[in-house]
Amino acid sequence: MPHDHPRAAIGLTLVPTATAIDPVCGMTVDPASAAGSFAFEGTTYHFCATHCLNKFQADPRKYLSAEKTASPAPAGTMYTCPMHPQIRQDHPGSCPLCGMALEPEAPTADDGPNPELADMSRRFWVGLVLSLPVFVIAMSGMVPGNPLTHVDMNMLNWIQLLLATPVVVWCGAPFFVRAWQSVLHVSPNMFTLVGIGVGAAFAYSVVATVAPGLFPAGFQMHGVVEPYFDTAATVTVLVLLGQVLELRARGQTSAAIKQLLGLTPKTARLVYPDRREEDILLDRVKPGDLLRVRPGEKVPTDGVVREGHSSVEESMLTGEPLPVEKNVGDKVIGATINGTGTFLMEAQRIGGDTLLAQIVRMVGEAQRSRAPVQKQVDQVAAYFVPAVLLLSVLTFTVWGTVGPEPKLAHALVSAVAVLVIACPCALGLATPMAIMVSTGKGAENGVLIRNAEALEMLHKADTLVVDKTGTLTEGKPRLATVEPAEGTSADDLLSFAASLERGSEHPLASAIVKGAEVQGLPFREVRDFRSLTGKGVVGDVDNRSVALGNVALMRELNVDVAAVTERVETLRKQGQTVMLVAIDGKAAGIVGVADPIRASTPEAIKVLHADGLRIIMLTGDSRTTAEAVAKQLGIDEVVAEVLPDGKSAVVERLQKEGRIVVMAGDGINDAPALAKANVGIAMGTGTDVAMESAGVTLIHGDLRAIARARRLSRGTMRNIRENLFLAFVYNGLSVPVAAGLLYPFFGLLISPIWASAAMSLSSLSVVGNALRLRRLKL
Repeated sequence: MPHDHPRAAIGLTLVPTATAIDPVCGMTVDPASAAGSFAFEGTTYHFCATHCLNKFQADPRKYLSAEKTASPAPAGTMYTCPMHPQIRQDHPGSCPLCGMALEPEAPTADDGPNPELADMSRRFWVGLVLSLPVFVIAMSGMVPGNPLTHVDMNMLNWIQLLLATPVVVWCGAPFFVRAWQSVLHVSPNMFTLVGIGVGAAFAYSVVATVAPGLFPAGFQMHGVVEPYFDTAATVTVLVLLGQVLELRARGQTSAAIKQLLGLTPKTARLVYPDRREEDILLDRVKPGDLLRVRPGEKVPTDGVVREGHSSVEESMLTGEPLPVEKNVGDKVIGATINGTGTFLMEAQRIGGDTLLAQIVRMVGEAQRSRAPVQKQVDQVAAYFVPAVLLLSVLTFTVWGTVGPEPKLAHALVSAVAVLVIACPCALGLATPMAIMVSTGKGAENGVLIRNAEALEMLHKADTLVVDKTGTLTEGKPRLATVEPAEGTSADDLLSFAASLERGSEHPLASAIVKGAEVQGLPFREVRDFRSLTGKGVVGDVDNRSVALGNVALMRELNVDVAAVTERVETLRKQGQTVMLVAIDGKAAGIVGVADPIRASTPEAIKVLHADGLRIIMLTGDSRTTAEAVAKQLGIDEVVAEVLPDGKSAVVERLQKEGRIVVMAGDGINDAPALAKANVGIAMGTGTDVAMESAGVTLIHGDLRAIARARRLSRGTMRNIRENLFLAFVYNGLSVPVAAGLLYPFFGLLISPIWASAAMSLSSLSVVGNALRLRRLKL
């Protein structure tokens, strides 16, 4: 039964109690009558009996991990392919285009066992047990003294047939299904090659066992033809082993997301209007609820501090190591860790609307996006498999025509080896695996990569365009100057200006309104309010026509501001944003607002300059104010007094000059420019529209994170190049050898068994190399 909203609970004498789940036995427990409770890692657990409590206290992680293992993927989970994100379905399976196991689009902290991994592991172990005797029988002739020399060869062939059939037919069934799907979808892939190779070897061996008389006399020894059951069975088992190892390795690529999801606490402490408190499950928290956060606990959800103060550790989301002081009115982020203080917070965003949920969603989208370099890989792969099939046919033809006796046997072995060893899986995995690992790494360090294209382009950029307010500055302007003209009092000037600005959402408007509130000035009735983009606001205040804005607005209204022009310029040189106020068509005074520069900005500018970026400030503020800030920070160029639609035009101009432009901003008015830039970077402290328009989001809004993002970009592209090198070199060297190129010179011929092992090793080498990005220092 859901709890009543605190605002609606006033006057009630009975408040429904929450229920909890005993993590040891799984029983539902009423916290009020529980046999005991125990706090672990910021979460309080309740128990039905003392023996459950004692077990949990002895080893909490044992029962919490059991909880996670038993949890299936949530209902409605969609599964997709890492290599072909357009493939989506509502259940686990394989991709019809490449045959890879599908993965959940949005991993959860409680994913439980991977059903694909469990199935492949089961098939591998069964196949391994059955194929070992087949391998021993086939290799017995290479053992000195041949222990099976006196055993009837025909009987040995039938034993191999009985043992190898379940290995190929049942254990290898997924490969044949995927191979058939690739034919139906006209999308040849690794399973096409494996299916044809294993199927050919098995079919040859079955015929050789059941009807050896169909083969020429040169193939027979005492009426028996040597089969290749060992090849079919062992290749199947080795491919299964490769799938098991690959699935395990791929599971590690989403470790960053699961780690973030695991940060979320399971409960919150609700404070009712009568100040009674109760621990409730997190999914029962509603916006507007008042929650208590005690020392050492995790902040349950996104909200704002209403009482008390503390320092909060936000490094797991922002990458910044120092705790952040939180006072009344400051925002707090769900899943961050409270320090030694206690505070009450009002829940504002819950569930999928929290910052943590947005991060997970954005990282998931980025991992499924495709980098431009992947298009080139796809073009190569499109021709690769048909070329391998053609080469296999050519190999069979050459060996069957001019090869040594038995020609047909040598032709079959070599053709199968070419099919198996040329698996394009390593080539296909080269880019997606690196993207998956790097986006997770970025999320751990306060850098959200929205798409792979942004990640690829970021390290190539040579120009950084930054907005001023909220990007270089704190974005929390404060009222600094109120200077009325003759005939107007300072209180009246501020009261008129604040009353008019209450209808605006601009940060400068908030500073003026808050300044009036601090001084206790009255707010007047406003009618016909209008906001003129890039100029200011106008309206009727107490039946008087009031305008507040820049010089352009005053000129449009024919207001003479010559008397205050010099003073305006002086304040702007001090870094203030100055607005002129006109009442009834006459200049009434000026209002100045100062937006402090972020403490981290000077260091960020130095770091970015050292990284080779030219930095341009792009702002709608006055040139004088902008140049004052730019001079203080050492910014290369200033483009000021730009309207929102003009910001996009400036970015376009720079691109036409041949520059690769990164745009960083935080406001709605920055969204067009963020979308236009080669890479748009939004401040996580800014608007949702800006974050939706950008390819990268800096969670903490710190420009120093751009340097981290560029290091991540460089490391990722280097890793992708290494992966592609491994894949191409592997195929370039192994395929000719498998085809028998070295046989005329060294008598060397690769068995399909070794070809299968090499194929699996190539895929694992690519995945393993991608996982190295988890250790990249940013």
